Amino acid sequence: MIARRVVVHGRVQGVGYRDAAVQAAYAIGVAGWVRNVRDGTVEAHAQGDPQAVERFVEWCRRGPPLARVSGVDVSDAHPEASLRDFSWRATT
Repeated sequence: MIARRVVVHGRVQGVGYRDAAVQAAYAIGVAGWVRNVRDGTVEAHAQGDPQAVERFVEWCRRGPPLARVSGVDVSDAHPEASLRDFSWRATT
């Protein structure tokens, strides 16, 4: 199992990015969470099979149709043992 922290820049709030990320994560088969950040970015944590996590990261580079992703920062993260599914978290 691997985990990645993803920070997505651009027009990514108010365009359904979080809902679409949850749907994509379920379809791909990763656990984790997604949330808006007050600076206008979207942050996600994804963990699971390495290939599935990388597929989710690639999805984040595109996002949903109304999003305009201008950049994605990806870093290694520690898997969170309590995560079993993918959900929203409160804005930080």
